[in-house]
Amino acid sequence: MGELSFWPLLISILIFVFTYVGILSERIHRAIISLVGATTMVVLGTWLGFYSDAAVVEAIDFNTIALLFGMMLIVGIMNKTGLFTYLAIRAAKLAKGSPWRLMIALGLFTSVVSMFLDNVTTIIVVAPVTLSIAEVIGMNAVPLLLGEALLSNIGGVATLIGDPPNIMIGSAAGLSFNDFLIHLGPIVLVVWLVVQLLLLVIFRRQLHPSPGASEKITYLNEKRALIDLQTAKRMLIVLGMTVILYVLHDTLNLSPGIVALIGASAGLLWVRPPVHEILNEVHWDILIFFLSLFVIVGGLEAAGALDLIAEGMTGLTDHGMIFAALAVLWTSAIMSAVVDNIPFTIAMLPIISGLASRGVAIAPLWWALALGVGFGGNGTPIGSTASVVTVSISERTENPITFRMWIKSGSLSTVTSCIVGSIALILAIKLGLL
Repeated sequence: MGELSFWPLLISILIFVFTYVGILSERIHRAIISLVGATTMVVLGTWLGFYSDAAVVEAIDFNTIALLFGMMLIVGIMNKTGLFTYLAIRAAKLAKGSPWRLMIALGLFTSVVSMFLDNVTTIIVVAPVTLSIAEVIGMNAVPLLLGEALLSNIGGVATLIGDPPNIMIGSAAGLSFNDFLIHLGPIVLVVWLVVQLLLLVIFRRQLHPSPGASEKITYLNEKRALIDLQTAKRMLIVLGMTVILYVLHDTLNLSPGIVALIGASAGLLWVRPPVHEILNEVHWDILIFFLSLFVIVGGLEAAGALDLIAEGMTGLTDHGMIFAALAVLWTSAIMSAVVDNIPFTIAMLPIISGLASRGVAIAPLWWALALGVGFGGNGTPIGSTASVVTVSISERTENPITFRMWIKSGSLSTVTSCIVGSIALILAIKLGLL
């Protein structure tokens, strides 16, 4: 390796490692650490000539940023109506104050919705309701939020539109909505059942309501919580329209990010809320964190670090398709836990596509990649966009989700999910189903 390629590679890796260690330490907010890391990557990358301004802009996934921003605006308007509190009280009453029932019900709800509405949007909508539910029954919201985040990521793996990486994989591989549902749906169902049971065991000591919670819930009046019924109805219409556009976005040639901005624009124009109040509802720290993370990972890619990993995988097919598929799944899971699964998916697409020109039957590798980046996103709180959103929302509570809390349940979820996915891949390849 020449001098010009060695230093960019070394420096980009060191910047990433120091940034990641800073996030792990939790001494400084992750948005600040990531912004410092991104700025350092741009300055040194420009100085050494491996990371240009154009490459920095290209590294940012503006579709993801637009999706986040648009849905935050929609949810921000809805939050002012009291609708989330209304839904929280209704849910608490149906569950009769049982945290166990709530965790299962909310986990199932987020998983199913994430199949047809991307998991980021699902979390943005469901998490505020969850905070209100936890407050009503007097329990720690962390188990509920963690369960929703992990299970929404799992549910999103089942469909083309459920997870941003799936949209990219489907586009590159020419796979349809039905292809994802048929091939990955059964695997996701088994994984969901196993992980839901695992979460109930992990959080068994925390799933207890405060004394007299059932009696308190009985006397709550959910109708009083709905302070602006007219706006709530309008925003439900806007949300419904947005969901329909999500389903049809490929046919209409609209990116999910543009769909979210259409919904936000329609809501703002129809309701005309005080702008400063709605902007206060936007999680600016999340947007800064992801913008910075995209820039840092873009620097790794520009320096050739991601290419080294990807190139090392091209020779795996010489050892058989099962070995190659398992290697793709586990490598993708590990990398997606370390760096956001969206940039890693982007780096892997041309590598797998290139194998087709060498006569390799790459269909199993596409499914392995989808399973790996989907399940791997649960490994750490920065593994997927939905995970980052969940952590940010939890900071509104007295017991926010820390990196260590996430690792305790997220890492087990990822390993368990990947084991189930590996068994499914082996069986499917041996039976000739892939």
